[in-house]
Amino acid sequence: MAGKKNQKPDYEKMLRKAGVRITRPRRVIVDILAGTDDHPDAPEIFRRASAVDPGISLSTVYRTTKLLEGLGAIHRHAFEGGPSRFEQAQGEHHDHLIDLDTGAVIEFKSDRIEQLQNEIAEALGYDIVHHRLELYGRKR
Repeated sequence: MAGKKNQKPDYEKMLRKAGVRITRPRRVIVDILAGTDDHPDAPEIFRRASAVDPGISLSTVYRTTKLLEGLGAIHRHAFEGGPSRFEQAQGEHHDHLIDLDTGAVIEFKSDRIEQLQNEIAEALGYDIVHHRLELYGRKR
């Protein structure tokens, strides 16, 4: 997707700045999150992390994602009917199309949609502060 993350985020630095100790398991988890371009859920992050370090626990994955989410470093998405999934917070704004049959998350950007949202908010007397658009569909 255009505008996707170009530079790997330094989650370790963010956590250290917040006073969080960087353990080996936490380092493995943040490296996985910093290097991903998909939207893994916690069990998938755990699967990837335990392939690197079998001693990592699922609870460490949950605690680490919660810390990073609290710092605004990652976004949590609770796509309809599925577990929470995560993505890097950096990069350009984009929206999501979720394939109901495969669970695939397709990122897209539409200037027309953005313009229409702004026009609607303006007509109603609002400034958009934040928004999230999720489309759910099935391939033809």
